[in-house]
Amino acid sequence: MSINKSYAVFGLGRYGTAVAKELANSGAEVLAIDNNQAIINDVADFLPICRCADITDPAVIEHLGISNIDTVIIAMANNLEASVMATALCKEVGVKEVIAKCSNEMHKKILLKVGADKVVFPEFESGLRLAKNLLSSGFVDVIELSKNVSMVEIDVKKEWLNKTLIELNLRKKYGLNVIAIKNDQEVIVNINPETKLNEAMKLIVIANTDKLTKLI
Repeated sequence: MSINKSYAVFGLGRYGTAVAKELANSGAEVLAIDNNQAIINDVADFLPICRCADITDPAVIEHLGISNIDTVIIAMANNLEASVMATALCKEVGVKEVIAKCSNEMHKKILLKVGADKVVFPEFESGLRLAKNLLSSGFVDVIELSKNVSMVEIDVKKEWLNKTLIELNLRKKYGLNVIAIKNDQEVIVNINPETKLNEAMKLIVIANTDKLTKLI
């Protein structure tokens, strides 16, 4: 798989390592950073671009070229000060997307206030799942039901607008089984196949994972 986006992962605990490893294994360019040299030594075999550095230092952020990274994942929920500083510095240098791991609601509010684009609670979203969602361009969310089958929430593609599910025949074309439609905050399970799709809708579908790559 060819991944056009670049990623950086700050903090290589269990969560950060899982994110970085999955991204790297999928062919993405990943810069992995931790301030513990022993941890860097442990991950160097499977994370080829890793650095021991203090990411709360503006000079380090500049030296590492973080401004050129598309998405930064800050996986240091146990260190509020460091995660807040890293988030603020990344946004200051122009990182497009900063995703920060948080430990509680107050932490979440602070991170959003200083510029985080998304916050994740590790007990609800594993590092592996976050990585898969990042790699699945065009998918809102991905949940693996098995090794080969996933349930995903996807946006309505432009070419699907103002067409019905009967007209699109997504099962035949993509192998997608539409199980629900989200319309704003409403989830419609009893689907009328003659309803015309609009850009505010999202489709919840189940499909073989290899079929989903056709949508990327």
